[in-house]
Amino acid sequence: MTVLILAPERDFTADRMVKALEDRAAPVARVDTAWFPKRASIEARLRNGRWVGTLSAGGRTIALEGLRSVWYRSPSAFDFPAELSPTERNWAMSETKLGLGGVLASLPVKWINHPSRNADAAYKPVQLVTAARCGLSVADTLVTNVADSVREFASERETVTKAFGAAAIIEEGGRKTTFTHRLDAGDLADLRGIEVAAHQFQRWIPKAHEARVIVVGNQVFAAGIYAESAETYLDWRNDYSELSYKRLEPPPDVVTGIREYCVVFGLTYGAFDFVIRPDGEWVFLECNSGGQYGWIEDAIGAPITDALADLLVKGETT
Repeated sequence: MTVLILAPERDFTADRMVKALEDRAAPVARVDTAWFPKRASIEARLRNGRWVGTLSAGGRTIALEGLRSVWYRSPSAFDFPAELSPTERNWAMSETKLGLGGVLASLPVKWINHPSRNADAAYKPVQLVTAARCGLSVADTLVTNVADSVREFASERETVTKAFGAAAIIEEGGRKTTFTHRLDAGDLADLRGIEVAAHQFQRWIPKAHEARVIVVGNQVFAAGIYAESAETYLDWRNDYSELSYKRLEPPPDVVTGIREYCVVFGLTYGAFDFVIRPDGEWVFLECNSGGQYGWIEDAIGAPITDALADLLVKGETT
C-alpha cells in the first residue's frame, strides 16, 4: 500500500518525508498537482461505490485502490497550456478541481489533512471564534471595509492589521510580501481603498515572545520564537536570521484547547501561532492546517517528520 504525497515540486520538507517513508520501507509516490495535465493524467471508474483506476504522474502509475494514506501539503495549482483563453482556462480549472480533486477527496484513506478540512479551517474569523470556544485567549478583532469603523477601533488602543490569507502576491514580475503592520497616524488619515475588500484589524498584544505549536495526531511540539530585532518583534517572519528558538511545554489548558480545536475542525495536523504576554498568558493568533514546520524541527530537535511518517504508514480509513 502506497503513501501519496501531494506537495510542490520544490519542497525540502516533503523531501524529508520521502526519506522517512523510504526508511520505513513504505512505498511512496510524490505528485505536484501542477503537473496536471502536461505531466499527469487520471483514469478513474466508479465500481462498487468507490473510485478505482490510476493516477499517472512524473513517469509513475499509481493505483487509486492501492493507497493507504495521503499527505496533503499545499500542492501547486494545475498548470494548463498557454494557448488556452482565459475563459477556457477558468473552465478547465473548475472542471479539473471538481473532477480530479473530487476523485482524490473521495478516497477512503487516511488524510493529513483532508482538503475539505483544510478549507473549512482556513477562515480566520472562524478560527478566532473556534479558538475562543475551545477556551483559548484571542485578540480583540475587527473585520470591516468601513474607514470610520477602523478609526474608532484604533482610537481605543494600539492596533495592527494583517492579511486574512497568503501574505505574498506576484505583481509586476516580482513577489511582494506584507506582514503585520502597526497602524500610525498617517495610515488612519488616508484609508482610501479600504472599501473595496474586507480587512482584519487586531489589538496589538505586548509580547514576551511568540510560539509555534505543531500538532501531529495526539502529539504536541512547541517552540518559543524570540525576536532579536524591532522588525521581528513586530512580526517574526520579517527576518528569520534575527530569531532564536527554544523548546517549550505549553500550559495544560492551552494544550487542551488546541486539541479540542483540532477535533472541531477534523485536523490531524496543525501549526498554531501564539503570542506569550509578559504575564505568561498565551494568546491564539491563528492555525495554519498546512503550515511549515521544517525549520522548527531543526531548531528544537523535535521529531515532527517521524511523527507524521508513522501516522501515514499506519493509515486508516477516514
